[in-house]
Amino acid sequence: MSKLFTREQAKKFLSENNLKNAESIADALRNSFKDLIQEALEAEMYDELGYSKYDWSKKETDNCRNGHHKKTVRSEFGNVELDVPHDKNAEFEPVIVPKHSREVSPTINDMILSMYSKGMSTPDINFHMKKIYGLDVSPELVSRITDKILPIAKEWQNRPLDMVYPIIFLDGMVFNVAENGSIVKKTAYIVYGINTSGLKEILGIWLGEAESSKFWMMVLSELKDRGVEDILIASVDGLKGFADAIKGIFPNTEVQRCIIHHIRNCTKFVVYKDRKKFCADMKCIYQAINEEQALSAFEEFSEKWGKKYPFAIKSWERNWDELMTFMKYPEEIKRLIYTTNPIEAFNRGIRKVTKTKTSFRTNDSLFKLLYLVSQNISEKWTMPIHNWSLIFQQLSVHFEGRLENR
Repeated sequence: MSKLFTREQAKKFLSENNLKNAESIADALRNSFKDLIQEALEAEMYDELGYSKYDWSKKETDNCRNGHHKKTVRSEFGNVELDVPHDKNAEFEPVIVPKHSREVSPTINDMILSMYSKGMSTPDINFHMKKIYGLDVSPELVSRITDKILPIAKEWQNRPLDMVYPIIFLDGMVFNVAENGSIVKKTAYIVYGINTSGLKEILGIWLGEAESSKFWMMVLSELKDRGVEDILIASVDGLKGFADAIKGIFPNTEVQRCIIHHIRNCTKFVVYKDRKKFCADMKCIYQAINEEQALSAFEEFSEKWGKKYPFAIKSWERNWDELMTFMKYPEEIKRLIYTTNPIEAFNRGIRKVTKTKTSFRTNDSLFKLLYLVSQNISEKWTMPIHNWSLIFQQLSVHFEGRLENR
């Protein structure tokens, strides 16, 4: 790497800035450093949009610049205040000063990991680094740097867990992975928990074949091996055998089947002209005050639609106990568990990063990215969920003795 100054340039810099002592030199270097980082931020925005600030003739996107916000970051030259550019679609994520970070990226490794965690491909990383920073980044270098994450990710995957989780959500995501010369479907099994402090936490991510209750049983068994002794409520989708898999490892766990998934399944074959009324009648079931009222609404629903859509009636009857678990709880708990929306929001964060990738080279390359994305998302989970103190008290009453001294 070349020097910042030659000796002649250093003399000129000292003379032009009238620098007489170490403090004035430090201030001048800080200001120069600020200008360099500011230019790098503007160059990154240019790279994101594809056109300079006033050259609209090259604009090929519906996105555009949208002002700046001030941000103070730490650096080797002390605190520096920057004007970080915004874009209209809120898609711009600077690499040299990452979102939510209060430090300028100190190394090339950090910059490459940051870009990799945003879902950028190796050619894109090389293009970005060369265009903005004048650096060639080979695929081998990207692989070596990101491979250093694997031991950390696996240590995270095997870390000890809490003894009790009041609520967990379980869901699977499907990805394409290269294997033995062909592309195969792999499922990422994700467990999202709410701990006794009300904080959200990803308990782990496992890669397997097509989603199955058998694999979920293995996942739950591993949670137990890592220290989990009790789970109060598990919110799940409609996978066949899911409840049995959970009960096989945690027999006292109450299972709530996701209402939204169930509605989607019930309306799958409903003709368009019936769908609005059909859904309105189903709404009377799951928005009832209690299970008795829900049962009454279901009887009316069954009488009205049973002949035309018998599969929907049978689905409600077959899964009634798991669909109605939430009815026994106060409203605050009901809203939290009756769908798998919390984990699906997390999944959307993953999809935002992985949507441009048609496939992954290996299981490890997929796992590395899922780990990095999960860490980026969970950095924002610093506060308990809304009304947690009240919810915890309600859970303590419903599950007497299971939350004490935990």
